Amino acid sequence: MGLSNLGIFHTVIGVIAIGAALTSLVKFGKINLAHLSGKIYLYGTLIASLTALGISRHGGFNPGHAFSLFIIILVLIASYLFYKQSGNNKARYFENFLLSFSLFLSLVPTVNETLTRVPIKHPLAKDISDPVIAQTLLIFLIVFVGGSVYQFRRQRKVNKNKYI
Repeated sequence: MGLSNLGIFHTVIGVIAIGAALTSLVKFGKINLAHLSGKIYLYGTLIASLTALGISRHGGFNPGHAFSLFIIILVLIASYLFYKQSGNNKARYFENFLLSFSLFLSLVPTVNETLTRVPIKHPLAKDISDPVIAQTLLIFLIVFVGGSVYQFRRQRKVNKNKYI
């Protein structure tokens, strides 16, 4: 597969982070930083994003590096909102959205790298312009938008019930 040691470490941490996010989403309807799965997502994503900055398949700064920097910013802001704005209900909307958006953005290079490498000798996609990548990302975008609407409605319902 042509992965360096850093690439292998990055991949393992990234897969663990995505698994933790999915676990948290199923269990809590959001990436919940108050629980272990949310914390694993937060720290795993930070580590995976930082290690991605040291990886370049084609040399030099590339869109994957830009994604990594943006994801780092998103999870740091979400973490700030969680830890420093805990009593602010409006902050929860932004926190939930930022964490979900960071997961979606993490899936963009993940889908690209996975589909252009797996199965090993006959990958599903030839390169980044392959339609299977665009179709897969479109499905993830639809799930992200639908999930964000669900999270917003759920959060609004929780907030409304607090005042009854």
